[in-house]
Amino acid sequence: MVAATSAALALFASAPGAQAAVDTADASIPVDPVTAIEVHTTADCVRAVNQCFFTASANLRTPAGAIGFPDDLWARQTTTLRSMDRSVYLDSSFVGENTRMFKSIGPVEFTTIYFGGGPVEKYQLRGNTWPTDWSTGQPKLDADYIVCSHIQVVYAGVNLTTPDACSQTTFS
Repeated sequence: MVAATSAALALFASAPGAQAAVDTADASIPVDPVTAIEVHTTADCVRAVNQCFFTASANLRTPAGAIGFPDDLWARQTTTLRSMDRSVYLDSSFVGENTRMFKSIGPVEFTTIYFGGGPVEKYQLRGNTWPTDWSTGQPKLDADYIVCSHIQVVYAGVNLTTPDACSQTTFS
């Protein structure tokens, strides 16, 4: 009985995030034995408003919790929005200082440059996407939505790039 229950829970726990309306992902790389650089993404598609929302953020993780970066920081965060459905155009907007958006027929890419220290909230990009069907110009509500991000961080003896954190969802 215990083995069957454990197997059933493992099956549900390993189900892909594409079935949920909101998905989050985290990735990290150690700086030293007690500190890591973390990157986080969130993807949320809301059928009631025919749009998806995304966030991409980064921080240092210490034994005391998540903190911002030191004053001598330079960092470049790359965030990519995409869909596995090639008939989708991802019309997007964003809020984030020192960020440039690069649109294409497929993925949308954002490059954000961070300078200097600050609180955790400083290292965050937020935005909206209106998935649109190329052929009709209408909202495309049956496609998946993927948000991936990584960050290169440089400060006092540290030059590291995190792996990608990727969130994937569909409209609820």
